Amino acid sequence: MFIDFFYALRQAGVPVTLKEFLTLLEGLQRQVAFGSMDAFYYLARAALVKDEKHFDRFDQTFGQHFQGLQAALDDLQTAIPEEWLRKQAEKYLSEEEKQRLQALGWDKLMETLRQRLEEQKERHQGGNKWIGTGGTSPFGAWGYNPEGIRIGQNESRHRRAVKVWDQREFRNFDDKVELGTRNIKVALRRLREFARDGAEEVLDLEATISATARNGGMLDVRMQRELRNNVKVLVLFDVGGSMDDHIRACEELFSAVKAEFKHLEYFYFHNCVYESVWKDNTRRQAHLLPTWDLIHTFGSDYKLIFVGDATMSPYEISFPGGSVEHMNEEAGEVWIRRLLAHFKHAVWLNPAAEDSWDYTRSLTMMRELMSGRMQPLTVEGIDRAMRSLKQAAV
Repeated sequence: MFIDFFYALRQAGVPVTLKEFLTLLEGLQRQVAFGSMDAFYYLARAALVKDEKHFDRFDQTFGQHFQGLQAALDDLQTAIPEEWLRKQAEKYLSEEEKQRLQALGWDKLMETLRQRLEEQKERHQGGNKWIGTGGTSPFGAWGYNPEGIRIGQNESRHRRAVKVWDQREFRNFDDKVELGTRNIKVALRRLREFARDGAEEVLDLEATISATARNGGMLDVRMQRELRNNVKVLVLFDVGGSMDDHIRACEELFSAVKAEFKHLEYFYFHNCVYESVWKDNTRRQAHLLPTWDLIHTFGSDYKLIFVGDATMSPYEISFPGGSVEHMNEEAGEVWIRRLLAHFKHAVWLNPAAEDSWDYTRSLTMMRELMSGRMQPLTVEGIDRAMRSLKQAAV
C-alpha cells in the first residue's frame, strides 16, 4: 500500500525521494502516528512534502489512494445528522418532473404570490399551489421550482429563488486564517506602488556607510522613512447563499489582503450590489453604508475588487425590485455601472470553477457588465487580476 502511494505521489508531480519515504516508514515503526487517519496524514505530509506549493497535489493523491480507509477506522461511530430527520419530508423530483415545471416570469410570479397570500389561511405541506414545504409550488421551502420565492428555509438548495423573505444571519470573515494564504500573498504583491512615508525609523545602510567614510571612520548613522506599499484597495465581498460554499477560499483571501495592503477598505454585499453595503454582517440590518456614500468617500485612485460567484437569479441584476431580500428601487446593474464609472481600475474574483461559468446566466451577465474583467479565485487568477490592475494604473 505505501509503495503504491509513493509511486502515486511521484506520478502526480510531487518530488518525493526514497530517503523521505524511508523517513515516513521509520515514523510509522516508532508509532508517531497510530490508529488515526489524521495523524498519519500529517506525518506523511511532513515527511514527504518539501514545498507547500505541492500540498494540493499531495491532498488529492492522498484522498484517492486511501479512499474508504477512514470509514473503516471510524467503525460505525457516525450518526445520522439531526437535520436529515427533520427534513425527511423534503421532496426530490426526477428530471422529467422538473422539466414539466414552467417558470412563471417575474411579473406573474409576484402577482401570483399576492393572490396566494390573500387566499391561504393555514399551513400546507406538499402540493403544487399553496405556500408550504416539500412541494412544487413556487412559494415556500424544501421543494423544487425553476423560479420561486423562498419562505422559511435556512439555506439555498437549487440556487433558483428570486426572493427570500427571511432575515438571514451571515458571519464575518476571519482575518486570522493563515493556511493557504502564502501563495495568495505572493500573487497580490503584483499590485504594488511603493512610497516612503512615516517617521525616519529605518536604517539607511548605504547612506550610513558613505557618511561614516566621509567622517574619517567615525560611525555616522543615517535613518530613512519606511518603504511601504502605497496602493489603495477597496474590496467588496459577496456573502451568504451560494457563497457559503466558498467561505474558506474567501477567508484566505481576506486574511491575505489585510496583511498585504496598508490602505485597505472592505465591505459586504449579498449577490449583487444595490443602494447600500455593510461592514459587519451581524449588524447589517441596522448599520448600512449607502453606496452613494461609498462612491463619494473613496477616491477614484482606489483599486476596486469584487469577490463573488455571481450566481443568482438574473432578475437580481436586471430588474428593479429583483433583489432576493428586499424591494430595491433600482436594478443591480445600475449600481454596478455607477461603481465602475467611478473606480476606473476594477476586477471581479470569482470562486466558482471557471469551466462552469458559461452555464449560469447571471454570471454571464456580470462578466458582460465587467467588460470581461473577471478572474477565478485561484493563485493564477489573482495574479492575472493584479497584473491587469497594475497595467490599468500605468
